[in-house]
Amino acid sequence: MSSYLLETLRSKFPADVLETHAFRGDETAVIRKEALAGAAAFLRDELGFDFLMDLTAADYAPRAPRFELVCHFYSTKHNYRLRLKCPIEGEAPAVASLTPLWASANWFEREAYDMFGIKFEGHPDLRRILMYEGFEGHPLRKDYPLKKRQPRIPHRD
Repeated sequence: MSSYLLETLRSKFPADVLETHAFRGDETAVIRKEALAGAAAFLRDELGFDFLMDLTAADYAPRAPRFELVCHFYSTKHNYRLRLKCPIEGEAPAVASLTPLWASANWFEREAYDMFGIKFEGHPDLRRILMYEGFEGHPLRKDYPLKKRQPRIPHRD
């Protein structure tokens, strides 16, 4: 079944699938960020992936592209998984939000925004979720200074 999924995705998005690979039952497709929303909708609507298990990111600085968005999907009907990865360039990384497709993307995307500074275009409430509002920077970026002093949180009575 796994090669079927990757072949189907590759045939539906031939210009957008950059590579595919499978290892020990984990199928992965690397796609262009511009195709993320369309590919995710195709996975949900046509291939039965009804569960967005996780969405996270990685910072590979100084390598280009610097960031990689990683989404894990699961089909409860067919009992198979698929991982989509999207390379994201630039100092102001951005990609389309998956919240119109899965409500669970809301908090996943907020965490990726908070920790890595990746903006999700079309997100209904993109704000910090783990760090406080006055926190400066994104702590999981490789260029985040380890000894950076942060503004104090105002005391509330």
